[in-house]
Amino acid sequence: MTYTCLIVDDEELARELIATHLEKLAEFEVVDACANALEARKVLQQTPVDLLFLDIEMPLMKGTDFFKNLLHKPNVIFTTAYRDYALDGFNLNAVDYLLKPITFERLFQATEKFLSQRSETLPDLPRTPRKDYIFIGKNRKQVKLLLDSILFIESFKDYITIHLPDEKHEIKYSISAFQKLLDDRFIRIHRSYLINVHKVTAYTKQDIEIQVHEIPIGEHYRTLVQQYFNQV
Repeated sequence: MTYTCLIVDDEELARELIATHLEKLAEFEVVDACANALEARKVLQQTPVDLLFLDIEMPLMKGTDFFKNLLHKPNVIFTTAYRDYALDGFNLNAVDYLLKPITFERLFQATEKFLSQRSETLPDLPRTPRKDYIFIGKNRKQVKLLLDSILFIESFKDYITIHLPDEKHEIKYSISAFQKLLDDRFIRIHRSYLINVHKVTAYTKQDIEIQVHEIPIGEHYRTLVQQYFNQV
């Protein structure tokens, strides 16, 4: 399972550092990074996320004040250069509190704590039931798309391309959010690729072949992909 993340920090280098750390963790995907609370509010209105990395001391509004006033609160990990704010963060039921500069080891500990809490609070869910189709928004219409016709999905920035045998559809959607619309015949093999396992014609440790397409397997996904194909 992939968890979506939003980074909110007025320092560009701090945003880039957290994003770089998260790139090493296959379970997490950064959907956006914002410089202040107002930007973050706009993102959250359009794209709810699983985990918020939120700086406390920011212009316009403190991170703690912003979080208190959110109607729908995601899990939050507060980040700050000041130790004095730690109590405020934990009073808001934060997953963790990271002191800058944030090392990969410390961020890894925080994300493991988040994963542990998720496993304790979420019940075991049944496998996603099979669907025949979904509707996607395109050209001001909702277009019916047969799931069995999808070869793979490719993402680039805020857009995904849905590849079919004879055509493709490009829509504005994050790949993690789109994966939640699909059933268990689709698996993530790369930060930028979802595949329909029924369409795979061959595979190696490095890539998946679907018809004429060679799709790379991400380094952090190789073990999961290998385990999947060893079970089928």
